[in-house]
Amino acid sequence: MFEFLKSISAKNPNGRRGPEQPAVSVRERVSALRHLPAFLKLIWSTSPRLALANIALRLVRAFLPLATLYVGRLIIDQVVALTKLPSWTLNLIDVRVYHFVVLEFGLVLLTDALGRAVALLDSLLGDLFANQSSIRLMEHAARLDLDQFEDSTFYDKLERARRQTLSRTVLMSQVLSQGQDMVTLVLLAGGLVAFQPWLLGLLLLAVVPAFLGESHFNERSYSLSHSWTPERRELDYLRQTGASDETAKEVKIFGLSDFLINRFRELSDDFYRQNKSLVLRRAGWGTLFAAIGAAGYYGAYVYIIARTVAGSISLGQLTFLAGSFARLRGLLEGILSRFSSVADGALYLQDFFDFFALRPRIVRQDLTGERPIPFPRPIQQGFEFENVGFQYKNGTKWAIRNLSFKLQAGEKLALVGENGAGKTTLVKLLARLYDPTEGRILLDGHDLREYDPAELRQEIGVIFQDFVRFQLPAGQNLAVGRIDERHNQPRIETAAQQSLADTVIAKLPGGYDQMIGRRFNGGVDLSGGEWQKIALGRAYMRDAQLLILDEPTAALDARAEFEVFERFKELTQGKTAVLISHRFSTVRMADRILVIENGQFVEIGSHEELLAKGGRYAELFALQAAGYR
Repeated sequence: MFEFLKSISAKNPNGRRGPEQPAVSVRERVSALRHLPAFLKLIWSTSPRLALANIALRLVRAFLPLATLYVGRLIIDQVVALTKLPSWTLNLIDVRVYHFVVLEFGLVLLTDALGRAVALLDSLLGDLFANQSSIRLMEHAARLDLDQFEDSTFYDKLERARRQTLSRTVLMSQVLSQGQDMVTLVLLAGGLVAFQPWLLGLLLLAVVPAFLGESHFNERSYSLSHSWTPERRELDYLRQTGASDETAKEVKIFGLSDFLINRFRELSDDFYRQNKSLVLRRAGWGTLFAAIGAAGYYGAYVYIIARTVAGSISLGQLTFLAGSFARLRGLLEGILSRFSSVADGALYLQDFFDFFALRPRIVRQDLTGERPIPFPRPIQQGFEFENVGFQYKNGTKWAIRNLSFKLQAGEKLALVGENGAGKTTLVKLLARLYDPTEGRILLDGHDLREYDPAELRQEIGVIFQDFVRFQLPAGQNLAVGRIDERHNQPRIETAAQQSLADTVIAKLPGGYDQMIGRRFNGGVDLSGGEWQKIALGRAYMRDAQLLILDEPTAALDARAEFEVFERFKELTQGKTAVLISHRFSTVRMADRILVIENGQFVEIGSHEELLAKGGRYAELFALQAAGYR
């Protein structure tokens, strides 16, 4: 059966081959069910009270179909018996029929009420589970390393896990419904076995082809969705880029609209063609298998009618058996079909757990066998790079290689070099966002890996050139630098004054409570220079021992830049600072300047020393100075 289905599904009516679709065997799909216990444990931990109530109501509801059919049988047999009695006796005994009718009516009402209660509990439990899963995902993502976020394979796992956060609530309902229907199935099958055991065999023959068909096409659907994860991320990116306030200027200026739309159309049409082919084949074969199932049911129905006509069973038993067979057929089809869906859901669930199985590599390492080293307050000696090299994952070149120098406590060090020289990589190593591929970095004589990364970063304030423009109120945008102090208004205002962001906030209609950015209603956007002052305020908000500024004034005019660095010199007295800038008027204020080229050490010294040396720094300085003549 599977080989036949595979042969028909392999035909592509368009003659085009889409992204490679990994085959998922039956064994792999069944093996994926091993994730269900952990999944159910997560559901239980979400809300034991709601989960227990859900299970209890489902168990009660599982008994109701059998009870309803049995009462229906009693009603019909009672009516048939009454038609055979003299009319003068009816008023004495017909009241029992109405008791049975009232009882069946009550069972119907109870079934409906329990169904609504179960749906309500599913909705509440599903919402809680989705919310907590999203929180778990964000918490786990926060613990992972920066280089993992720069890996496309990781991003595919993150994207699949993010999608599963919401869709797993459907799997929860399916698993619980499966248990409920299994109980009902066993109860109804007991009555059918007592009558004619072979009818169960006929029932299985009627529904198994449909189950195999659904299993196969669910497998193909999973394979298609899984293999298209990178393309779906690209579709999301194109959709966002083509209609966003952040990209609108350049999309219009460069006339990118047609390019983005055509690329989106190409990808989406390709996916549509492959998915259309799949759903058409699924619909066709599903119709055939449904007809086989219906033929099996009516074959059994004819047999039961014949036994009734022959007098072997009563009309009430006919109703009970026919109803039981019909319900069993529906239950078995539902259980087998849902089993296929649950198995496929478990495959997706594997994506969910695969993401949570990722572990950060940048953790405190016990290199000496001693107790954890507390971060020095204050820093006594400073940092030292010993033959440090770093290579990005899947990179062919070294970003930094053979780099050795010292950054003394309280020293202001400027990093100079052309784009791609390795300056930003160096400061990321310093903040331990990366670990060196070779060599080591010392802080007060101890390997940086021996310190707690979270404690280390608490003492480092970094403002990168590509800082994030958070869509938050102005005060909270500053408080990002020390988010646990977001309610400390005096500290926020002091940081704003130090970075000159107070002049920006003074012009906002809502002051520190003004929403910044256009994403939300009432938001006000800022210029590049104004955003940069806000970002600088985050560094001062941090009040860290080491301050790292990566091109901190790139968007500022000359006057604002002069004011910022005059303030910077005052505020970093007694603190260690690293400054990256292409403007030599800025870097000359540093105590020493480190020149990097192609990730390697070139020279180090003060502005005057390097000019006198006549090396690479002097050459770059002369080139820039010539541009101002």
